[in-house]
Parts: sequence; structure tokens; C-alpha cells
Amino acid sequence: MAASLIITNARILTMDEARPRAEAIAVSGNRIMRLGTHADVMAEVGPMTRVVDAGGASVIPGFVEGHMHLFAGAAELSHLQLFGTRGFAELQARTEAYVRAHPGDDLIVGEQADYVIIGEDEPLTRHHLDRILKDRPILLFSPDHHTAWANTVALEKAGLLRGRELGPGNEIVMGPDGLALGELREGEAFNPVRALSRKGMRDRLGLMTGGEPEPYPEKAEFESDLAMMREGLAHAARHGITFIQNMDGNVYTLELLEELHRRGELTARVRVPFHFKNFMDIAMLEKASRMAARYGSDMLSSGFVKLFVDGVTDSGTAVLLDDYADRPGWKGEPLFSPARFAEIAVEADRRGLQIAVHAIGDGAVRIVLDGYEAALRANGRRDSRHRVEHIELIHPDDIARFAELGVIASMQPPHPPGCHGLPLEPYLSRLGEARWQYAFAWKALREAGARLVFGTDWPVSDIDPLWSIQSAMTRGRWNDAMPDNRQSLSQSLRSYTADGAYAGFMEQKTGVLREGMLADLCVLPVDLEAADPAHFKGIMPRMTVCDGRVVFEG
Repeated sequence: MAASLIITNARILTMDEARPRAEAIAVSGNRIMRLGTHADVMAEVGPMTRVVDAGGASVIPGFVEGHMHLFAGAAELSHLQLFGTRGFAELQARTEAYVRAHPGDDLIVGEQADYVIIGEDEPLTRHHLDRILKDRPILLFSPDHHTAWANTVALEKAGLLRGRELGPGNEIVMGPDGLALGELREGEAFNPVRALSRKGMRDRLGLMTGGEPEPYPEKAEFESDLAMMREGLAHAARHGITFIQNMDGNVYTLELLEELHRRGELTARVRVPFHFKNFMDIAMLEKASRMAARYGSDMLSSGFVKLFVDGVTDSGTAVLLDDYADRPGWKGEPLFSPARFAEIAVEADRRGLQIAVHAIGDGAVRIVLDGYEAALRANGRRDSRHRVEHIELIHPDDIARFAELGVIASMQPPHPPGCHGLPLEPYLSRLGEARWQYAFAWKALREAGARLVFGTDWPVSDIDPLWSIQSAMTRGRWNDAMPDNRQSLSQSLRSYTADGAYAGFMEQKTGVLREGMLADLCVLPVDLEAADPAHFKGIMPRMTVCDGRVVFEG
């Protein structure tokens, strides 16, 4: 059988240690049929073969996005975008322009509002937002999506202005007058404001509740949600992403993707977890098992459970082993007690489910590792590939435990303060200088034998994998005592391809370019090895191929 697609005159970085380079690749159906020299591969040409000249540019495996939120990211593309906004005047101008362009929105939602958007010495409050928009509810989210700020009318309509009792790790920040200041920490605090929108919580799908939409969407709503999912997939394809490990989900998410697959419109492989929330009974893991049994194809699968153990450092909701440097007596409050998390980990592991846990602070990371160790003792060692997501701070005693327990370190190069345009404060002051050397400890984890998987956490950070790799390769130090955590191009690409595929139990099928593997690849417009990594941002693929099909061409 002749090739359907040949790419030649390329600098192919296969990520296959046995054969790291080639200059041409042939695809037949959904498989790689030949790798080698131009002459070798052109022997597979037939009358219907499409031949693409890469012009000496790089061809790599399709990017494996190790941690993202597909539907929420797509929904946010149309929101007020505040990335890089500094000072009240700029915030006012950008918000008022958006409001004029969206007169029918019942709730104005903004994204990427830095914790220091007004200034390092002046926190954002409802009073600032009232000066911009007094009569319509507005809700601005921090880049990490763990804190939001609302104006007075939004707080009143949501019943939050005078406070409300919330669960562990959630907070309505109150003023000395007994009224809310406008800052809302974690989902229980800001979800009542988000619910003021006609869309309610449906644009978050399984992210916030872990449940299903009620009532089940009618046909028009289902088609609207399909369009949103399609837009998110197209955005990923434009950036060379062929395998998405989604970090939120429910059955409805899978049903949307299943319908797109049935229509021939699923343009990336997607794994979707069951999102286990801290208010759930452990018996809910049966739902995760049913999802795993129902969805297990190469294009669409489940088989893992996602949990949050803490919040984020900037808002003081990450769980630390020692006090916050700027808040003596406070270490953060875990969403699951250590004993409760260990119980869930043991049962999920017993069911053969992979576990992925958001753990930012070193206290949260320890809770998770202890839980995984409890699962290993209870159930015996197996190829579980459990994961810790983010690991922004780790205690040195826990670094070696990743390799010892076979746990994957899922980390995001855009997240360290100073990368991707993020401010240094309030993060550095919250941690305190003594802990900086153990923050985002990519080098120490890799040297200790941990497998690092990279992603962006889109829409927390921009989806662009090459901008993310730029941050991995160019990251600076906060003081001279910090280790140099910069990653090489080879390390970064491996964390975005082969190791990402391993984290998704797909390393025998994708993540490397090898004859017989599934044809997932990305054709770039430049030779990455010759390019300056300081300028990777904005390099867009010429072509993205998933499962042998061209899903994007620029």
C-alpha cells in the first residue's frame, strides 16, 4: 500500500532513542509506515500520495498536553482578557471597552487578572470594580483560577456580601465593616457569582462539581456545547497538540467528545477523568470505574480520577508544611485530611484507576505521596503511574519519593513567577526566601529519577506548547542560591511528547515517531535546534497530523 502522506527534507526529531533522527517520514492510514532518508521514504510514493517539503524545518511528534481544561478553555476564549493589565486606569479602559461590545451579557467574566493588577501595595476590591461597573455583575478571575473578585451588585445578588459559611479551603474575604471586600477564594466562594449567568455552571462542565448537568441539555444546548468543544479542539490543533490529558470531566464531557468522534470531528486524542470532590462518598468511585469501562479507545478514554488537595500559594490556600512567610500561624487548610485522602487513594488504586492530584504546597505534596504509599502497601506494587499535578513547592525529603513510588511529576513551565509575564509578587513573599530553592524544582526531580510531564494548564496559561518550552529553557533564578532549573530542548520536548504519552498509558502507540506507531506529528516552520529559544513564543505549526489525518494546516 502506498503512503497517503510523505513529509521530506525535514529535520525529524523522533524522540525514539533507538533512532533519534530522520529526514523523511511516510504515513499510511493512521500509522507511520516508513522513516529514513529521502530516497528510502520516496519509495512509498503512489498516485494519491501527498508529498510535503518541510524546507529543512523540524518535524516532531504531536504535542502531548499533560494538563489542561479543554471545555473551560474554549469557553474563556470569548471572555474579557486581562493578561498583562497593570493599574486601575488600564483595567477600567479594557473592561469598559469589553462591556460596550457585550451589552447583552448578564455577567461580565474576566480572565487573567493578576493578584497585583492594581498594584503590589493595593489589593483589588469590590470598590475598584464598582467604580468601573456599578449596575451589572462582574467577576474577574486570577490566572490560577483559584481566586476571583466581584463587584458589590454581584456579591449582593449571590448572597455573599455579608459572608457565608464555607467548607475547608474556601473563603470570602471580609472587611472590618463586616462586609465582603470582593475577594473570593476557591470554588465555594465564587461559584454563587458564576451561577448568576444564564449558563450557570455548564461552561465548567465537571470542573467545579464533578457532577452532571441537570437537567440534561436539550438538543439546541447540546449542539451549542458541541460547538464550544469543537472550538477548543481546533485551538489545540492550531498549536500542534494531538493528545490532551484533560484535568476535569464527567460523563457529559465524554459524551460530547464521543459525538464529535462519531461525526469525524475529534481532532485530538483525549483522556477525561472522573473529578472526585471532597464532599463525595468514596462509593462514587464506582462511577469512575464505569467511565473507564465505557471509554477506552485510542482516541477517547477515561480511567483516571482527579482530585484537589489544596489551593494556590498567592491566595494563601496552598497547604505548606511550615507557616507562610507573610502570615505566621497559617499553613493552609487541606481539602482532604491525610487519612481521608489515603482511604480514597487505596480504593481508587484497588480499582485499577490512575490518580492525578492537584498539590501546590509542600504539605499537600506530602499528603498525596503518603496516600500513594498507603495504596502501594495495601494493594501491592503495580503499574499505576499515579501523578502529582503542579508541585510548586516540595520538601527536599520528598524529592526522591517520586522515583521510589513510580509517581509522575506533572508540571507546567509557564507557572513559575517571572515566566510567561507573571509577576514575582505576592508569590515570593508568601513563600519566603528560604524556600525558593525548592520551588518548581524541575532539576532536582529530574536528577532524582522522576519522570517529568509538561503542560500549560490552559486556560490558566496560554496553550502554546512552544512558549511553554521557551519558559522551560530560559527560566531565570530569583536569587544566587537557587539551582539553575533551565531544561534543554531535548528534555523539554521529551516531557511534551514521549513522557506525556507514558503518563497516558499510550507510550507504545504515540509520543514518538517510529514505524508502526500511530501517526501523530507536527510540522514546524523552523529548525528548532537552530532557533533561539527566547523567541519560541508564537511559532505556529505548518501542519498538525493526528491519527494520520491532517487536522490543521496553516
